Amino acid sequence: MKWKVTRIVHRSEKRIALSFGFDAQLKEAILLFKDARWSQTLKCWHIPDTQENRQQLKIDPIGLETDQVENAIAPIENSPLLKSQILYVEPSKENISISEEVKTKLIYYHYWLKSKRYSDQTIKVYLQALEAFLKFYVNKPLQLINNHDIIIYNNEIILKKGLSASYQNQTVNAIKLFFRKIENTKIEPQNIERPKRPKLLPNVLSKEEVKEILEVPKNLKHRAMLSLIYSCGLRRSELLNLKPTDIDSKRNIIIVRQAKGCKDRIAPLSIKIIGMLREYYKLYKPKTWLFEGQEAGTPYDERSIANVLKQALAKTNIKKPVSLHWLRHSYATHLLETGTDLRYIQEILGHKSSRTTEIYTHVSTKSIQNIKSPFDDL
Repeated sequence: MKWKVTRIVHRSEKRIALSFGFDAQLKEAILLFKDARWSQTLKCWHIPDTQENRQQLKIDPIGLETDQVENAIAPIENSPLLKSQILYVEPSKENISISEEVKTKLIYYHYWLKSKRYSDQTIKVYLQALEAFLKFYVNKPLQLINNHDIIIYNNEIILKKGLSASYQNQTVNAIKLFFRKIENTKIEPQNIERPKRPKLLPNVLSKEEVKEILEVPKNLKHRAMLSLIYSCGLRRSELLNLKPTDIDSKRNIIIVRQAKGCKDRIAPLSIKIIGMLREYYKLYKPKTWLFEGQEAGTPYDERSIANVLKQALAKTNIKKPVSLHWLRHSYATHLLETGTDLRYIQEILGHKSSRTTEIYTHVSTKSIQNIKSPFDDL
């Protein structure tokens, strides 16, 4: 397949026009040129007429005047521009096997992440995202992968599959770390662009809805777990990593150790939850973890606690797609509505930045409910 290259002057600018039949891959490649534009008048793409672009396109206009029009036919497959694009595996292909060399580097990357004390969940996500990326370029040597390949991957996989901006951001993190610390390639990690993340409001339940959910479980352990998540604003992993010694009933606090960001923090314990935990401890007598699985000394399974909430919801009139994290969001919002200072809420939740905590001001109804709509005066 060939394309037609034409040197033109368009709107008083020296440009190179590129004409070709419909080809999605080639269109993606053209967009990698700086200041690439589509001309509705000329019905073609055009780019700046620079020496760098001429070299990329493998055309040699030596001896031509800049205002002359010269046609050239260039084989697409020989263009250096496309050398980074023709080696990826089509997304429809499955069961792709990576080489032993790449497997070894993934293992080393795993060890490196563990040595830096990344959480098990983060390591799992990074390894899965990186492996998917490397399988996409299974036919391309690691040393030749560049920043343009990441743009192609984002378009061909992440965007086409409708994956979230959050997942795309995690993929970028995984790729940047791997190619900065493990593999020396043409990728420039500092130039990898992150996606714009949607600014979503946290999902919040009313106090009445929270009460309805927490009163459903008949099993004391289940009720204590859900109640503790809400009453202290815990993440699921923080709840499951608690030990009996982390409950300080004399000072009415709970100690959350090595939570997100490898930080310890404390949160206040309500009198009601202390009584519930004492009753729970007498009945279950946990040894290692505050909430243990069926076998003594093993932590409670994270999927099981999600099922506990799911079963409780099924017995209520709440139709919202409630998750465990909704309880944490609800706790923070209810604190704000009762007048708790935002700085204290930030400390209790373990947020690194106050901007993260400030999002709850957008869902708090305390001030909004006092605003009178002009519609009432009509």
